[in-house]
Amino acid sequence: MPLYEYRCAQCNQEFEELVSAKDKQSPSCPFCSSTRTEKKISLFGGISGGSGESCGNSGFT
Repeated sequence: MPLYEYRCAQCNQEFEELVSAKDKQSPSCPFCSSTRTEKKISLFGGISGGSGESCGNSGFT
């Protein structure tokens, strides 16, 4: 299950939640129990295969 970031429209708290792809409804806020939560757009890291360097070779000494 992927981990998503949410923001509560009621109390403005941000939280993370493991959500199944089958779930159509956003989770309720763990702080105020509101169901008015919105999924945030998050940046994510990935592995680039184009540099030709191994993962452990950062170039720093």
